[in-house]
Amino acid sequence: MSSMVSRPQVASADLALAHFSALLQCETDCYDVHHAISNGRQDFVLLDVRGEAAYQAGHIPQALLLPHPRISADALTEYPTDTLFVVYCAGPHCNGADKAALKLAKLGRPVKKMLGGITGWLDEGFLLQS
Repeated sequence: MSSMVSRPQVASADLALAHFSALLQCETDCYDVHHAISNGRQDFVLLDVRGEAAYQAGHIPQALLLPHPRISADALTEYPTDTLFVVYCAGPHCNGADKAALKLAKLGRPVKKMLGGITGWLDEGFLLQS
């Protein structure tokens, strides 16, 4: 007897390798971002893509405010074209980070989404800055 977990055909190891490798090329998590910031290894620009009021209420240290509707080539002129941007929004219930990542990718910019957003950051026990 099989479970609902194993009933659909399981992906081959090759397919799983390709899938999870692709995910990690596009995503990072709160712990890795925190670790990089805390250890002076931040090799990316962290963008809070929520609105200004939400940013002022509390944001991740080192994050810059650039709401996703304002992302444009003009807004990025001070950054070299190979700058990695890491974007986050409110959390899993919000698609602002996806919208921001899409805009950055369309502009030819390297981008990763930080999974969990502010909700994930707080769930990890990390502090916000206001």
